[in-house]
Amino acid sequence: MTDDADGLPLADRLARRMRALLISGELSPGQRLSEAAFSERFDVSRNSLREAFRLLTKDGLLHHEANRGVFVAVPSMASIIDIYRVRRMLECGALRQAWPQHPAIRIMRQSVSDGQRARDASDWTGVGSANMVFHAAVVDLSDSARLNEFYARISAELRLCFGLLNDPEHLHAPFVDMNATILSLVEENRPVEAAAQMETYLNLAERTMLKALERASDPA
Repeated sequence: MTDDADGLPLADRLARRMRALLISGELSPGQRLSEAAFSERFDVSRNSLREAFRLLTKDGLLHHEANRGVFVAVPSMASIIDIYRVRRMLECGALRQAWPQHPAIRIMRQSVSDGQRARDASDWTGVGSANMVFHAAVVDLSDSARLNEFYARISAELRLCFGLLNDPEHLHAPFVDMNATILSLVEENRPVEAAAQMETYLNLAERTMLKALERASDPA
């Protein structure tokens, strides 16, 4: 069935909707997914839902356990390192060619404001969501639908990493102002400096994430 505006099969559309739930933080690492509940929620057959689960499993976002069901994946340190390697390539590359009047900059500006408001309210889930929007908009500076689609998959994995942390404030707090700095550099038509700032940002974020996960996995 391919009757939607994008011409995508139903399973692909379902996978996209579930990926959006992962990016928003609605689904948590290790969470068991109920076929019955999601079939009712999306008003689709279980066969269509299983095909969507298969697609997301192929992307590494879900995994199947025999006789137990389907679960949201739990990221490993190796996957985090790879995610940040990809992010440096995509986001720094997008910023180096950024045009100050690109439509994505309006989205970046709004997400910076949303992140600042959420930070002031100590809403760290909200800060994380605003951050995801900001970085997706950065990738959109590349004007590539394929890169946008690929980054959506990376974003879902990244949000799962956030879900493993016991102290989201420690992760997100330093980066609200760094996003604002990157935005200012783009608006001032200083793309090389914006890319350098993003590389600094991503290196720090990667170290913060790995240290936090190391502490979280320490049995002591």
